Amino acid sequence: MEEDTITASFWRYSSGMRTKTLFLLWLLLPLFLCGQETEFDRWFTGGTLRLDCLREGSALKDTVWVERFIDRQAPWHGSRTQLLDPFDNGDYRVVVRDARTGRELYSRGYSNLFREYKDTPEGRTESKRFEETLLVPMPKGKVLIALQKRDKDLRLKDQAVIEYNGQINAKRLTLNTEHLTLNTKRLKRNIKHLPLNTKFDVAFVMQGFEGVSDSEYQQVCGRMTEVLFGKEPFKSHREDFNLYFVKGDAGVEYNTFGADRYAMTFRLWQLHDLLGTTPCDHIIIVLNNEKYGGGAIYNFYSVSSLHKMAESVLPHELGHGIGGLADEYVDEDLSYADLHRTQYEPLEPNITNLVDFQSKWQHLLPAGTPVPTPDVKVPRGENGPLGVYEGAGYSSKGVYRPAMRCMMRDYAPFCPVCRERLEAVIGLYIK
Repeated sequence: MEEDTITASFWRYSSGMRTKTLFLLWLLLPLFLCGQETEFDRWFTGGTLRLDCLREGSALKDTVWVERFIDRQAPWHGSRTQLLDPFDNGDYRVVVRDARTGRELYSRGYSNLFREYKDTPEGRTESKRFEETLLVPMPKGKVLIALQKRDKDLRLKDQAVIEYNGQINAKRLTLNTEHLTLNTKRLKRNIKHLPLNTKFDVAFVMQGFEGVSDSEYQQVCGRMTEVLFGKEPFKSHREDFNLYFVKGDAGVEYNTFGADRYAMTFRLWQLHDLLGTTPCDHIIIVLNNEKYGGGAIYNFYSVSSLHKMAESVLPHELGHGIGGLADEYVDEDLSYADLHRTQYEPLEPNITNLVDFQSKWQHLLPAGTPVPTPDVKVPRGENGPLGVYEGAGYSSKGVYRPAMRCMMRDYAPFCPVCRERLEAVIGLYIK
């Protein structure tokens, strides 16, 4: 194991010492920033506001509301300069607006399990409730927080708008603080790559490792670190990441929506209780078993087990969880196999139904490339020539992908289109 990956980079803190250290880092954070007031400083305190939401419904109708606001008692770990989401991706979006002018101050797109539930036989008619947790910068004054969803034309519209004026659910905060006290002693944190706001902060939640010896645990942490940075574009951005490892139960179970290898959690609030104040631009949940499987939700979390194929499974899931990329393989037996065969261009950047191909990877195609592009034979482990190949997004017909092989299809390297989006997302957090 390389010295700078795990052992030398993680310090253990008692809960009291860790609290003082985080508070000191928070006080020193402005020293890393420019002397003049920024747009971030104008509208936000530098803290983090947690929104615990509930979404309930079926494919017929759904509602969403904020159940509680929680002061996360931690500095904002996201970018202080890239406040508005530049990507038209994700089925939902959270937007923070100035209450007086309506000006958008912060936004991020995301997806959730409810979106997938709606496409199941049960979800088409039966109502079910899902948890969501959203983290936004702590506002200085009165703001409006809009929870948006796509309409039938894939346009983002306000579904619920909540006024926030600094009131916190004190009872919930007390319970959360008690939970943090129990778990801070388990936290190992990498403080090598400060400051937080120009790094991509990844929190590894290690489920099922409570009885594992320290040496074995460190070995697993080392392996998962190398899995994260084993493939491009993550490999080239190793120094742009902060990594944090937290032991605990994230509530992940296999057989989500009847798919044996699909491992997801329905306990988002529990997951964030466990994380406490840990910075988390993205969450990776690692399961202490060797069963093949995993999953990911865009801008929520990614899941992998310790299966021998984790070196391929986790990068694939990060394609979903970080990049908002679509699956490029074909599976007509899935209930949502016709998801992208519509009159609208798919949201995901790496597939197209040719409704608006100019908005996708046309700018990357070599001159003279036919659209669609005839299939060519490509060795395993290679992308092959960039083109527009039929068969993607679970559909064998009518949906197209950029390369014959790709991480999002059969665990080949990420193709140029997928890499372009992942590079752009990473850039959103390190600038």
